[in-house]
Amino acid sequence: MRHRVAGRQLGRTKEHRLAMRRNMVASLIQHETISTTMEKAKEVKPFAEKLITLARKGTLAARRRAIALLGNRNIVETEEGREVKKGTVIGKLFSELGPRYLDRPGGYTRIIRLSLRRLGDNGQLVLLQLVGSEEKPEKETKTTHKKRFGRKAKQPAESEQAVEAQEVAEAEEKAEAQGPAATDFKNPKGKADENQ
Repeated sequence: MRHRVAGRQLGRTKEHRLAMRRNMVASLIQHETISTTMEKAKEVKPFAEKLITLARKGTLAARRRAIALLGNRNIVETEEGREVKKGTVIGKLFSELGPRYLDRPGGYTRIIRLSLRRLGDNGQLVLLQLVGSEEKPEKETKTTHKKRFGRKAKQPAESEQAVEAQEVAEAEEKAEAQGPAATDFKNPKGKADENQ
């Protein structure tokens, strides 16, 4: 009996499960979205969240702990028929993903169900994604939206004045680039006025 034994076996031995979990999380960190089955995604998600929490700390001890848990696989891309090393999984985890989630207390991944089923065993396919890159524009629009409600009448006038000032500045730059003779119609010889 396996009463109260946590986790899924997934039809694999212990070593196979650990290797699969490491590979899937390394791929998730590298590509930021992977397609897998629902059961595997639910098993991998907590491990990915723990590694991102370690990356938020950013200390040397946290980096060594992450390498011990995950390994340090190279990120390799193919350019012009050659394989080029772009860094490592732990490097990306600590340099990009850790700082991205500093303000977020948890919930770094999401599972999105797909309507597709896997051929062969008809398994339910899902997308396991990292959250965060899509949220940055939403925060900006929310803040501008709030500011607009506070000052409805002032903001359009200010923006029109800014656009007009920018157009005037661009026209002056073009005129200076063409030379003084092109801008001074009253003085055909191109002599500068004494006032300026």
